[in-house]
Amino acid sequence: MVIAVDFDGTIVQHRYPQIGEEISFATETLKMLIQDHHKLILWTVREGKLLHDAVEWRKEHGVEFYAVNKNHPMEEFTDINYSRKLRAHLFIDDYSLGGIPDWEIIYKKISKGQAFTADYPKEKLRRKKGWFKRLFRKG
Repeated sequence: MVIAVDFDGTIVQHRYPQIGEEISFATETLKMLIQDHHKLILWTVREGKLLHDAVEWRKEHGVEFYAVNKNHPMEEFTDINYSRKLRAHLFIDDYSLGGIPDWEIIYKKISKGQAFTADYPKEKLRRKKGWFKRLFRKG
């Protein structure tokens, strides 16, 4: 399975543009998914030096992604009108509808081939605090 994984807020805590602390069990889970022969793509809005920093962080933590912001490692973006849309079977992102479950739940669902539904315990969700209020803030 091809799995696109966000960086900020998913693998590490939000501290953009800095790199936050690792979220518990993120790298261990990613390594297990790679061992299970899934192709992981680092999928992030980071560019330039900020992207370089994220790539170096994952190297230091021993996580080898199949590609970074691309469908495959050799993909080139030469056309300015080219879309960076990824073709992945699953996207793991903290902005997912309903939040993101703990990495333990993510691994169990993927390894068992189960669908991601709202059946995981609500207390296990890491939600963005205040995001809804910011959405409707005036000014």
